[in-house]
Amino acid sequence: MPEQGVTVGQLLLAEYQTVKDEQKARIGFRDNLLYVTLAVVAAVIAAAGQAKQASMLLALPPVCVVLGWTYLVNDEKISAIGYYVRDELGPRLAQLAAAEGEFATFGWEAYHRTDVRRRSRKAIQAVIDLTAFCAVPLAALVVFWSTGDGGGLLVVLSVLEALAVVGFGVQVLRYTKPARPVRTSA
Repeated sequence: MPEQGVTVGQLLLAEYQTVKDEQKARIGFRDNLLYVTLAVVAAVIAAAGQAKQASMLLALPPVCVVLGWTYLVNDEKISAIGYYVRDELGPRLAQLAAAEGEFATFGWEAYHRTDVRRRSRKAIQAVIDLTAFCAVPLAALVVFWSTGDGGGLLVVLSVLEALAVVGFGVQVLRYTKPARPVRTSA
């Protein structure tokens, strides 16, 4: 009696399920980061307004950059999982299934990317990301600078924060361009 083992196809399907579960979890986490950012921004602005302390607005740039970076990294991993499924898992499963006739694997992974409005959605999302994670903290810095309340150390801190926000904004723009993961030889 032949030994019953796990087939390569079963392993690839298990891997597919695992990476899709990770992708789904990352999508939920990423999307919630926008809501968290909005809540933090509202709380800091309300607290600064109540206390009449514009220096409290200096909390927004580091918070927005950290939340924004976490958002961006998760977004990149979500895309990387899609690339991996389309470019690695799909073709390997299709090759295994070729013996059983024509077989297209994971068609949705490529199909949903062909929508004619995809490009405009990506551009709008970049504007939303830049607004939430960059424009809002920069506006907070402008308000802080316009009040003239800050001492020298706070002004230096605010300039460093502005540089961090602008640097992060550059990263947001860089990540809007599609990138393929570097292929490694196995």
